Amino acid sequence: MSTTNVVDTARLNLLLNELRLPAIKVLWPQFAEQSDKEGWPAARFLATIAEHEIAERSRRRIERHLVEARLPTGKTYDSFDFEAVPMISKAQMTALAAGDGWLNKGANLLLFGPPGGGKSHLAAAIGLALIENGWRVLFTRTTDLVQKLQVARANSTSRVPSTALDRFDLVILDDLAYVTKDQAETSVLFELISARYERRSLLITANQPFGEWNKVFPDPAMTLAAIDGDLQAKDERRRTRMRAGAQRRTPVGRLSCPARNGR
Repeated sequence: MSTTNVVDTARLNLLLNELRLPAIKVLWPQFAEQSDKEGWPAARFLATIAEHEIAERSRRRIERHLVEARLPTGKTYDSFDFEAVPMISKAQMTALAAGDGWLNKGANLLLFGPPGGGKSHLAAAIGLALIENGWRVLFTRTTDLVQKLQVARANSTSRVPSTALDRFDLVILDDLAYVTKDQAETSVLFELISARYERRSLLITANQPFGEWNKVFPDPAMTLAAIDGDLQAKDERRRTRMRAGAQRRTPVGRLSCPARNGR
C-alpha cells in the first residue's frame, strides 16, 4: 500500500469515527476490495456500506431495547401453545405485533384468565415481537412497578413518576390482581393508568375480569375511572357502563386465557 493510501485510510477512519459510523469503518475495506475487483459504480459501493450501517444500528437498538424491556426469557410466539387456547390465534397475535394499528393510538390490550393460562407468556411474546418491530416496551410485575413509583413519589423527583415511563410505547403490567388494597398503592397505580390514557399503551394481565376489579381498586369511582379513563363522565353514562359490566369497553381487545392443565 502506498504512503498516500495509508494516509487516506487513516484520515477516512478518523472521519468515520467523527461521524459515528462504526459499521462502515469496519466493513469498508472489504467492500472496497470487492468493488475494485468487480467494477462497482460508486453509488453501489456507497449504498452497500450504508445498508450495512443501518442494519447494524437496528441490531444494536433492538439489543438495547431488549435489555431495558426486562422480558422473561424464552417467552415467544413459537414457544406458546396456541392449541391449548383455541380462542387466541397466532395470526391474531402476529397482527398485534406490528403495533401501528394500536400503539400509535395509545390503545390498550387486556389479558384475562386464571393462573396457568399463559397470560404472562403471551404478554411477553407480544412485547418481544413489538421490540423486534422497532417499538419500546417495558415488562414488569405490577407490584414491582407500583413500589418503584411510590419510592419516586416519596423522593419528590423532578418528573411525575408515571410520566417518566413515556419513553415506552407499551408498558406491560403483569399480575394486576396481586396489588393490595393499600390506598397509597392503588393511588399510584391509578395515576399511572390515568397518565397513559389515550397517550401511551398498556397491556394488563389479570386473573379477574373488569367486574371484579374492585379487589384492586376498593373505591368504586376509581375502579370505573381506571376502566373508562374518564372521571368527568356523566352519571348516566357511568351507570350504563356499570350495568354492562364495562367488559365491552376494551380499546383493542379483551383476550381470555383459560387454565391449561396447570401449565
